[in-house]
Amino acid sequence: MSTLKYWGAVTKSWDLETIRLTDSRLLLEDVQMQGGSPLEAKEAIARVNHIFENMELRLGPGKFPNWIGPQRFGATRPVTPVVGRAVINDNWEEAVDTYLGMPGIQQQDDVVAFRSHWRETRNVDECLEMIPRHLGFERDMLQHLQRKPEDWLGAFRKLPNNLQLMMVHSLQSEAFNRIIAARLDAGLTLTDPIPGDIVGMVQDNGKIDMAKLVEVDPEIQSRIQRNCRRGRLAVTASLPGAESVFSDSTPGQIEQDVVSSMGLIEQDWKVSGIPRLTSKGSRRAMTVGFSEFSVEEASEIESSHLGTRYVQGPLEGELWNPDGCSLRMRFSLPSGTYATVLMREFMRAPLTQY
Repeated sequence: MSTLKYWGAVTKSWDLETIRLTDSRLLLEDVQMQGGSPLEAKEAIARVNHIFENMELRLGPGKFPNWIGPQRFGATRPVTPVVGRAVINDNWEEAVDTYLGMPGIQQQDDVVAFRSHWRETRNVDECLEMIPRHLGFERDMLQHLQRKPEDWLGAFRKLPNNLQLMMVHSLQSEAFNRIIAARLDAGLTLTDPIPGDIVGMVQDNGKIDMAKLVEVDPEIQSRIQRNCRRGRLAVTASLPGAESVFSDSTPGQIEQDVVSSMGLIEQDWKVSGIPRLTSKGSRRAMTVGFSEFSVEEASEIESSHLGTRYVQGPLEGELWNPDGCSLRMRFSLPSGTYATVLMREFMRAPLTQY
């Protein structure tokens, strides 16, 4: 069986608003084979189509796993779920310490030096002297600690409110992704509901109507399956929180096993230090739809339009070859769905290449 293990990524910069287009058109440059050799367009397109056909067999037409993408966690420094765990434990010292000091990959030398020095010394004054200019949130934290030593909660509050909340949401998102992975490992479908599953009505924006959740039992299973295949309903998984609702039977056991393995089964998710960060929990569809998919060979980008990253060539651990082919992929997604999540099903490349 042939699968496309590794691809090169887009070599121009994409911001989040660009990548979230309903009608997505993405250019993949410098495709390589798993061993590093450049890949010709004909073979690359064949592998794309093979993956596409396998997804249809596993999930049904026009569906892909609704993973929560790396932008929620941080591609080069997945710090948010680690901080989120400290937040729901009201451990503000650990939250700040992690945010300041956790290392990443492919970081600039001055950033590496700053985070390393914080981990080794926790010397606020010295770290303020060496902190890179662009690390504004970290600077705000350190300046607060300089004024009020040991006020870790106050230092954490220097983060923007939406980023504070993202810390908690990213931990929930990690649990959700692990539930999908565990379900796939168990050989269970993500699209056709089985007894014990909880399904929800899919709204026009692609999200689940939390007021209209239904637990599947054998008597209504066939009817619910028909509506899932028509896109009206979707099988959901847990985003755990203070009022978590788990599925029943086998699906529910998978959810609870995952949450338990993460050490969160007894977690109340109540944040006394910052009550607005308490999350009730929710559920999310395990698949999302896409349509109008196509792939074709694309002409190469003119060298004058290429960024410095391309000119430098592949960094250590990256998987793209300057002599590889270029492909153009087109598809339509529901509003709010990230194109990068679908692209990962085809690319399987390191997160730094998206």
